[in-house]
Amino acid sequence: MGTDVSGPKIVVGVDGSTSSYAALRWAVRYAGLVGGTVDAVAVWELPGLYGWSAPAVDVDVDEDDARQRMRQELIDVLGADTAGSIRTHVVHGNATDVLLRSAEGAEVLVVGSRGRGGFARALLGSVSQHVSQHASCPVVIVRSETS
Repeated sequence: MGTDVSGPKIVVGVDGSTSSYAALRWAVRYAGLVGGTVDAVAVWELPGLYGWSAPAVDVDVDEDDARQRMRQELIDVLGADTAGSIRTHVVHGNATDVLLRSAEGAEVLVVGSRGRGGFARALLGSVSQHVSQHASCPVVIVRSETS
């Protein structure tokens, strides 16, 4: 994962959904056209802390697992060569907040039209809707090829 940014920064949210994979492919194609770099951002949260006591969770193990799963997803979707050129960020927190922070200074933020939320929205996922209204850069919302 390099830190040299030689062209426009394209940030893409990846959550394992088919529309996020479509967004990832779109971001890679766009980066190729404009000579940009792609930052793939995955957000993870601890399981809900309901009840009186928190579950025994090793945060480092969960973050390592999330990072490994993301890397494998990139390889599965893009192939090893292309996936190797993507900068990956696995961040703990709220998806909309993390994506908005990650997109600061970016040329564009790319998200899928629907994510992995508990309820399917009729037209647009809640994360994509929120970031489209609050991002400091243009937002591209990509539909899944199967939508």
